[in-house]
Amino acid sequence: MRQPIAPISEQPLLEVVPRDLSAYRAGNTGIPYVHRFESGRPGPHVLVNALTHGNELCGMVAATHLLDGGVRPAAGTLTVSFANVAAYESFDRDKPFDSRQLVHNFNRVWSPEWLDGSEDSPELRRARELRPVVAAADHILDLHSTSQPVQPFWVYPAFERNAAAALAIGRPSVHLVMPSGLGSGTPVIQHGRHGEPGGGGVALVAECGQHFLQATADLAVEVTLDFLAHFGLIQRDVRPRQAQRRFELLQTVMIRTPEFRFARPVVGFEEFGEGELIATDGPAEIRSPCDRCTIFMPARAATVGREAVYLTRPL
Repeated sequence: MRQPIAPISEQPLLEVVPRDLSAYRAGNTGIPYVHRFESGRPGPHVLVNALTHGNELCGMVAATHLLDGGVRPAAGTLTVSFANVAAYESFDRDKPFDSRQLVHNFNRVWSPEWLDGSEDSPELRRARELRPVVAAADHILDLHSTSQPVQPFWVYPAFERNAAAALAIGRPSVHLVMPSGLGSGTPVIQHGRHGEPGGGGVALVAECGQHFLQATADLAVEVTLDFLAHFGLIQRDVRPRQAQRRFELLQTVMIRTPEFRFARPVVGFEEFGEGELIATDGPAEIRSPCDRCTIFMPARAATVGREAVYLTRPL
C-alpha cells in the first residue's frame, strides 16, 4: 500500500526524460541491451551499468554517451549494460517516480536465494539474464540517482579496495559506507565475489543527484569517464581532489505500516541528536541511535515493505 508521506506541491522539473533505446537492444553479446568492447590489450574488465531502476535516467545518459561517442578501451574490456529497461519503458511524465520498478526492486535481488529461487517477475528474469554479465566484471560502476536534489554520493561495501578507488576518483565527495550490507536485500555491487572481503575487484554505486535534472546526467557522464580512467581503460586529465566526507550506515529502516511519517520535513542529510524522534510507523517510534545521526534517502511515499530511510553516522 502506498500513501504520500507529505503533500507534494508540484511535479519535479523534467529536464531529462527517457529516449528510445530500441537501437541498443541487440547489443553484441547475445544478451539484450549489453554491449562489450575488448581492446586486445591486458587490463581489467569494467562494467558500467545503467537503469538498475527505471526512472534513474542519468545512467541511460552516461551509457548512451559511451556508445554514441565511440568510447572504447585502450586496455582491458568495457561492458555497457542497460538493466531494467522494462521499467524504464513504463515511464509516465505525470507519474515520473512510478517507473522505478515493475514488481521487485532490481537492486535487492542479487543473492542466490532470489536468483536461484522460484519467484518470477520482470526484474528477476532480467537479473538472471544479466547474472553472467555482472559476474564476469572485475570492476563495476552502477549509476543511480535520488528522488530529492541532494548532494551526490558514493555507496559501497566497507572494503578497502572500494574506499581506495572512490577516494582516488574524488567525485562525488560524499561516501556512504556499508559495513554489513544494506540490510534490505543484496544489491548489484554485492553480487558474488564483489560482496566478499577477499573477493577482489571494486564495485561502487554513484548516486549522481535528482533523477530528472540535467546536472545529474552530466555528473553521471563525468563519473563514468573518471571511473574508466582510474582503471586505465581511457586517458583523462587528473582532477584536483575535493575534501571528502564519509558516513557509516548504521541501520536501514523499513516501512511497516501505511501510517509511516517523518517527524519533520526531510530530503536527506538532515542531522538528529541521540534519541531524537526521526519518524513514527504506526505506534512504533524511530529514534536516532547516536548524536549527529545523518539520514540518507528518506522515502517520498509510505510504501509498505520498502526502505524508509538510512540512518548513518559521520566517520
